[in-house]
Amino acid sequence: MPKVSTDKTKIEELLNKGVEQIFPTKDDLEKVLVSGKKIKLYCGFDPSATTLHVGNAILLKKLAQFQELGHEVIFLIGDFTGMIGDPTDKTAARKKLTRKQVLANAKNYKKQAVTFLKFNGSNPAKILYNSEWSDKLSFTDLIELSSKFTVQQMIQRDMFQERLKENKPIYLHEFLYPLAQGYDSVAMDVDLEIGGNDQMFNMMAGRDLMKAVKNKEKFVLTMKLLVDPSGKKMGKSEGNMITLEDSAEDIYGKAMSYPDTMIINGLELLTNISLEVIENIKKSLEEGENPMNYKKTMAFEIVKTIKGKEEAQTAQKHFESTVQKKETPEQVTSYKLQVTKINIIDLLIEVKLASSKSEARRLIEQGGIKIDGEVVENVGKEVEITKEGILVQRGKRQFVRVTN
Repeated sequence: MPKVSTDKTKIEELLNKGVEQIFPTKDDLEKVLVSGKKIKLYCGFDPSATTLHVGNAILLKKLAQFQELGHEVIFLIGDFTGMIGDPTDKTAARKKLTRKQVLANAKNYKKQAVTFLKFNGSNPAKILYNSEWSDKLSFTDLIELSSKFTVQQMIQRDMFQERLKENKPIYLHEFLYPLAQGYDSVAMDVDLEIGGNDQMFNMMAGRDLMKAVKNKEKFVLTMKLLVDPSGKKMGKSEGNMITLEDSAEDIYGKAMSYPDTMIINGLELLTNISLEVIENIKKSLEEGENPMNYKKTMAFEIVKTIKGKEEAQTAQKHFESTVQKKETPEQVTSYKLQVTKINIIDLLIEVKLASSKSEARRLIEQGGIKIDGEVVENVGKEVEITKEGILVQRGKRQFVRVTN
């Protein structure tokens, strides 16, 4: 069994970089880590989509820091809780998923997480599924666990209060989500849970349940969120979410599209750059330094963290040539059609530059589509496909050469 590291510099970085809050206190957790005691910790990932994203990467990076120090790390897949759907920040109930759907979504999670965590070697991270214990709970067990919480505790949550004001329904199964997540801590008998700051209520429910059922203190560590200037999480609905399956070029380009105000947040949460260096960058920006170079550093380091240094270098060259120098990339996806004329919306869907007619229409209306360098303004445009081909461009980074 590998010895636990008590390196104070690493522990200091671990407890500060990207961390929002620690319960009961940072000092209490630091004492445990410095003592050399091996702790068991976890973070849960509900499979609501087929790929993990940078918000998940923030948590995976923190788990990796604990694993590097020699602690026992659990990568928990919420195949039970994922069927319920976490109500956090939701103005309406999530659509319930089947077990088949959540398992299909989670199919490649290990492959994506291996970028950050080691699943073999002397201190491998474990992958567990919470259906293993939650499926076995009886109705008697559920009543007993439910008796540890009050309706007042659950109803005080902001999103429930908003729904009450708007006369929107709150379903009983949504009340049970924090209980189900909290029971994960009890079933695994963990010492620490890690999650985003928006998960604090659910994680604290687990802390309360551990005290009630096992008379044990559980640490809770919440991470800062990657948010835009308005405070909204970067996500699918905003169209700027970086997934772990995105290409290096797309990750770099999406990072470069972040507002300048997100540079420091991005460096702290998504890169391995030290807090000391980040603080120096922050001071330079406050003194009026041009943010472009620092944003490129952020984008490069994000790609490096997810895809590796070599792909980060290629992605940066691609960005500099196709966006900054406005050159057409040397390698353009080719697509051959059997028709000589096609509606622009159908074309975008056919060559996979849009996933639906509504998305294609939106892209055109926003001026995001070009053909041979000219912006397409008419959603009803009929496009002629020649043997020589036309160059269809979406945004600044996606190019497809279409021929017949």
